[in-house]
Amino acid sequence: MNLVERWFAALTEKQLRRGVHRSTRELEAAIRRYIDITNERPKPFRWTKTADEILASVERFLSSNL
Repeated sequence: MNLVERWFAALTEKQLRRGVHRSTRELEAAIRRYIDITNERPKPFRWTKTADEILASVERFLSSNL
């Protein structure tokens, strides 16, 4: 599920926030354009940290906010 959320975050950051969409059709066209562009040169999302590194980070965050 996290990778799906990340894909939508990238869509929002790279396409939707930068544009002005005056109608639903313009918004839909922008989304379809982003999909077409990303499908031309697909890149897999990859985790950059191990599970242990992520858990250690969460543990540090929780211990610093107590």
